[in-house]
Amino acid sequence: MIITIGGLPGTGTTTISKLISKKYGLRHVCAGFIFREMAEKRNMGLQEFSKYAEEHPEIDREIDERQIELAKEGNIVLEGRLAAWMLMNNNIEPTLSIWLKAPPMVRCKRISNREKQDIEKAMLDMVEREKSEKKRYNEIYNINIDDLSIYNIVIDSSVWNIEGVFNIICECIDNLNPM
Repeated sequence: MIITIGGLPGTGTTTISKLISKKYGLRHVCAGFIFREMAEKRNMGLQEFSKYAEEHPEIDREIDERQIELAKEGNIVLEGRLAAWMLMNNNIEPTLSIWLKAPPMVRCKRISNREKQDIEKAMLDMVEREKSEKKRYNEIYNINIDDLSIYNIVIDSSVWNIEGVFNIICECIDNLNPM
């Protein structure tokens, strides 16, 4: 089973990915964790590293290549904004592709709480990061991150609590047609 879970920062992708991974005994791989790890190795913050990645497309390519190789092994939850796109572009069909969304202010509040930072700073950083990512994804891969047509399900994580989102996804997984 290969499940992709994508969404903009603050939509709950990491929390949901970990829950799905645990329930179904799947490995969890997070593109964001890989990105953060690469930033830390270079002693850079996320915003600084995002700008650096704009000038160094090999950063995104390395992250994406790692996800593709791991997906080939199967039994995985791939968490990342481009996970479903990367698999599709490499002729790997996920069992289920999920996109989580939420309004910007909801996401900003979540990020502010998680990062323990002031809400205005969180909003500024979030907008800047998303702008940088959108630019990179378009320039490197010709992917419009706003195109959600490749996802099997799109869930607004502001409508339900974590348990509700988790239950919706589990219901979908448990009722997949056999391939």
